[in-house]
Amino acid sequence: MSSAQYALNVGLLVYILGSNLGTRRLTRARLATPVALVAVAGWFFLRDLPTLGNDLRLELVGAAAGAVLGAVAGLLVRVRRDRTGGVVTHAGAAYAVLWVAVIGGRMAFAYGADHWFPVAIGRFSVTHRITGADAWTAAFVLMALTMVLARVLVTARSARAVRPVGQPAGHAVAS
Repeated sequence: MSSAQYALNVGLLVYILGSNLGTRRLTRARLATPVALVAVAGWFFLRDLPTLGNDLRLELVGAAAGAVLGAVAGLLVRVRRDRTGGVVTHAGAAYAVLWVAVIGGRMAFAYGADHWFPVAIGRFSVTHRITGADAWTAAFVLMALTMVLARVLVTARSARAVRPVGQPAGHAVAS
């Protein structure tokens, strides 16, 4: 992983935590901005997706792991109405710990693949027909992108389920 990629991961973590921790008003822009960023990142990083050998399987595992982790992240965000009737989100320490663990883990794996266990990664890749570093990179990029998308989808679904102020329990929210 290059210095720029480490900086990008740290920047992503700072953006995610800075824009979500605490209580925040939920707007269309707060849901659309991460989706737009994911689209741009996907276009930039996934133009030449490796698909030889078992590369595609590795990438699908990365995407699936991201979807699960993103759903968990979304469930860690409380969604409610404030006194004015606006929808707000609240993300706390558990949300931060999850994101730090995932992004930190991704960075630790990349560092380890270069410095601590490159021979083991190479052996694993040959044994499992993974063609090289580009497949691993694509799997981790897909993990990151699907994690963000899943978190946005879960948050949006939670927001739709929040009752308007004064509406009794059991009534559907019209959207």
